[in-house]
Amino acid sequence: MPSGPAANLTTPNQEQHTVTGTVTDAQGPMPGVSIYIKDSDRGTFSDVNGNYQISASTTDVLVFSYIGYRAQERVVGYLARINVELQEDITELNEVVLNAGYYTTTEKVRTGNIIKVTSKEVELQPLVSPLQALQGRVAGMEVTPGGDLPGAAPTIRIRGQNSLRDEGNYPLYIIDGMPINSTPVESNNSKLTFTGIDPLSTLNLSNIESIEVLKDADATAIYGSRGANGVILITTKKGIAQKTAFQARIYSGVSTVPNRLDLLNTKQYLQIRNRAFENDGVEPTTRNAYDLLLWDQNRETDWQDVFWGGNAWVTNANLSASGGNANTQFQINGGYQEQGTIYPGNSKYEKATVALSLNHSTKDQKLSLGLKLNYGMDINNLVGSSGSQIISLSPNAPAIFNEDGSLHWEEWAEASINNPFQGYFNASKTEANNLISNLNLNYKILNNLSFSTSLGFTNLNSKELIKVPKRSYNPSSWQTREHRSDHLIGHRKSWIIEPQLNYNTHLGNLQIDGLIGTTFQQSQNNQTGVTGSGYVSEALIGNLAAAETLTQGVNQTTDYRYHAVFGRLGLNWNQKYFLNLTGRRDGSSRFGPGKRWANFGAIGAAWIFSEENWVREHLKFLSFGKLRGSYGTTGNDQIGDYGYLDAYEATVAPGGLYPTALANPDYSWEVNKKLETGVQLGFLKDRINLGASWYRNRSSNQLVGYPLPGTTGFSMVQANLPATVQNTGWELEFSSSNFRSNDFNWHTSFNVSFPKNKLVSYPGLDESSYANTYRVGHPLNIALLYQYVGVDPETGLYSVEDVNVDGRYDFEDRVIIKDQNRQFFGGINNTLNYKKISLQFLWQFVKQEGNLALFDVGRYGAQRAFVAEALDDGSPFQNISQSIGALLAYLNVQNSDLIYSDASFIRLKTLSLSYTLPASPLQTIGIDECKIFVNGQNLFTLTGYDGMDAEFATGAGTGFGNLRIITAGLQLNF
Repeated sequence: MPSGPAANLTTPNQEQHTVTGTVTDAQGPMPGVSIYIKDSDRGTFSDVNGNYQISASTTDVLVFSYIGYRAQERVVGYLARINVELQEDITELNEVVLNAGYYTTTEKVRTGNIIKVTSKEVELQPLVSPLQALQGRVAGMEVTPGGDLPGAAPTIRIRGQNSLRDEGNYPLYIIDGMPINSTPVESNNSKLTFTGIDPLSTLNLSNIESIEVLKDADATAIYGSRGANGVILITTKKGIAQKTAFQARIYSGVSTVPNRLDLLNTKQYLQIRNRAFENDGVEPTTRNAYDLLLWDQNRETDWQDVFWGGNAWVTNANLSASGGNANTQFQINGGYQEQGTIYPGNSKYEKATVALSLNHSTKDQKLSLGLKLNYGMDINNLVGSSGSQIISLSPNAPAIFNEDGSLHWEEWAEASINNPFQGYFNASKTEANNLISNLNLNYKILNNLSFSTSLGFTNLNSKELIKVPKRSYNPSSWQTREHRSDHLIGHRKSWIIEPQLNYNTHLGNLQIDGLIGTTFQQSQNNQTGVTGSGYVSEALIGNLAAAETLTQGVNQTTDYRYHAVFGRLGLNWNQKYFLNLTGRRDGSSRFGPGKRWANFGAIGAAWIFSEENWVREHLKFLSFGKLRGSYGTTGNDQIGDYGYLDAYEATVAPGGLYPTALANPDYSWEVNKKLETGVQLGFLKDRINLGASWYRNRSSNQLVGYPLPGTTGFSMVQANLPATVQNTGWELEFSSSNFRSNDFNWHTSFNVSFPKNKLVSYPGLDESSYANTYRVGHPLNIALLYQYVGVDPETGLYSVEDVNVDGRYDFEDRVIIKDQNRQFFGGINNTLNYKKISLQFLWQFVKQEGNLALFDVGRYGAQRAFVAEALDDGSPFQNISQSIGALLAYLNVQNSDLIYSDASFIRLKTLSLSYTLPASPLQTIGIDECKIFVNGQNLFTLTGYDGMDAEFATGAGTGFGNLRIITAGLQLNF
């Protein structure tokens, strides 16, 4: 809104004069706002600090316009300075532009399911993976962290698991038009191996403009075989026409483990241990009771403090410059991020990034080009600890280190167990550098016909070195025979060329948009591993020239070629009826001759019924209403290369070959058939918006490694299994502008998803090797469990039901089928702005059951505090015992329904508070804006789950991937 006569007045006879000012919103200065003189072709844009300058006469009217905001008009008069604050306008759906990959659409007219997350929701989160920033923000999208170490790949599932293979469920990642291999980068680091290294870890979150998630067939079919599991489009920032401006941002803070286990103290623990010997009638000895007879009975350690009790400092700095004129714009961005560790030691994670965006067009706007380069490198030498050790160590266990800093072995060796910190002096260093580039050329042949081509190249190099010195292990262990190093080198590179023709025209009330194009893509993946051993000195570890012995590990190179032809036809009748037809013919080198090509396509339709006269007349409370639906097919070729060929390796003796893989030239594409219907409603001039979607995805012709009998000489063969997997669900989205005034604004958004996964059919399942893994009519992610029947009154031990009464327990007795999927999940986000103060917070919620893998009542070495209940008469737990019978009973109950409980949670995922300082004093020293902010991540969690992190409740139970992070920072625009 105008700042009032902070503006200077000109003299009455000065008809033409210069007008300056600043455009802001509730968050601060707004770059890229269009300022033009009404009913003319003269205009300009605000710079990165929101400032503008334009020549106008006293009778002119200035129009301030920006996508997603209400346009404002100001009469110039004799004012020399006009400041404007724009208000967000959630009603202008037609102005919210969505990136659909090969074309753009808007929120109002889209026929597909596309969700957009903007830079304001991503850039300040203290994370390494940009996709982790989407937790709780996108309906139908599950994002599970890969662990507590930065750089570990998160698990991404868009509308559930479609393939029986884990690697067959990765979405397609596209960054500025360049497809990225979404498979995690391999690692030998024990804490990164489980999920691998995130291929997006080298991206700078501060340089991301938006992330679009494409879900249904209408949105993804144009990507053909690559869109079966959804598409994630990441668009980085670009320059705008303005004078050169700079932005600097820095924040720092600390991360800690947000939760603690309730463990026994030494007195309680020793009481439990002594009771076990009393119950068994066994005499303690130094072999079976080293903790009672050899170790200090007064020593007490909370091993959580030792293993993960540290504070990990986080620092992030970012500097960007942008500017240009009407024909050429640029942006340069550089960033640095560092994060320490909560584990013992001084290791850390570092990332440095640089990005360039350059756009140019000719004066007649016929030819334009855009170049984007994103380069990032990171160094990760973080190592972690296994959480399972926490509940296996007694609180009176001896010290870890000697006074000289070396590992203490004597007391541990007397107990015939290893120091839990064995391997402490091992060093791990993983380096990666990644270049992602794209050049886009566009030439307007005619007013309604243009040619464009996208040329992309990506190059990812990773190098990992693990040093294993002898002093990390017990001097009497075989591991101390020699120093060792493990080396793993990976190289991924890919290029793509996508020329296309775009056509649009009007025939009366009919608007036609069409495109046709082709894709040429080639990727190469190299991986080399080697182990060096026999170093004469620890200082030489890692120098392979100094190793006595070199052992070759993995050594492979794979090539992947992909070609496609695609097209789209969009029809729009009178801005009310929409039809979208997409198709693609794909060819992949991962299939044998005759099986390489497949056709995919989709149809999407929408009806904006709120444009009908009868709705306007009789349903005036309804400001917007749209019905949409889509159906189509996408494919999946996410399998290894060359699986259709025989494979051989050289024999140890020279001159020979032996087969290692069996050929199958007949397998072909997985096919995913997607059906969706949805409705969007707006009320009270779209201050309240509601969206609902129902979907059904069926994936058939499953590509898996089919196990073979040992008599064939091979373990498996690549094949199509006659199985069909179905994902259905409801997704609800809600947004509201709760309060809106000049000084105070409050906006709320909410999403919730109700997914269902089911194995629809699998002929011959009972006779296959998956008979003990899946059940027809049930989800893929299930646990087959025994039925717990209580504590046997005769033995005092846990008892599970022997269903077939054959005296043994096996999968025929596991009659309980436990669904381990989430019942529903979502998030609720609130943004409140009062003058220069802004508050944003997001709650993430999940309804699920979880595995109490930390349940240890009945183990003679139990550590959890609630095990003390087992000492009471009438306890629901089995007797404390170290007998074989007690151990077997405990192991059986670990695979029963007893250890499952509600693992639902509500988490304050993010909280951000910022304040923009008054501009006047700062502008005298050349600073246009100064903002101070405080951010919190995973501040607290409400849950009844008795474990480290409810998000990992269906896993090991001791894992956690959500550190509590609190940061404070400063942003300067100048």
